[in-house]
Amino acid sequence: MGRTYQGGCLCGNIRFTATGAPRNPHTCSCKMCQRHSGALTQAWVEFDQDQVTWDGPGGQPKTWRSSEVSSRNFCDICGSTLGAIDDAPAIALVLGVFDSPNRKELRPLAHSYVSKKPKWWRVQVDHDT
Repeated sequence: MGRTYQGGCLCGNIRFTATGAPRNPHTCSCKMCQRHSGALTQAWVEFDQDQVTWDGPGGQPKTWRSSEVSSRNFCDICGSTLGAIDDAPAIALVLGVFDSPNRKELRPLAHSYVSKKPKWWRVQVDHDT
């Protein structure tokens, strides 16, 4: 089974368990991430769809089709951002909803759409901690 990661929304209605090795941990400052999260930068990590089980009382999160290749996910009770389910077999989960986001393998290694962040906003991806 490998590594297990758990998390969920603010109210606990939507919960997930992800297994296996997380991929592509990164931060993003694109306008879509900003509007979806309400933050200037969002932190993400990816798993294959078959590695994620939605095991809370609310089942799967609600989705909103955000582009030609992806849908954003959220809790329909508390509104928490949970991630994005791509048409490809990937689910990108936001790090803020993990029960233990401080795990080393979840640490972002890159930053996407740096040009979309405000000039005064600083994002540092620290590879040494």
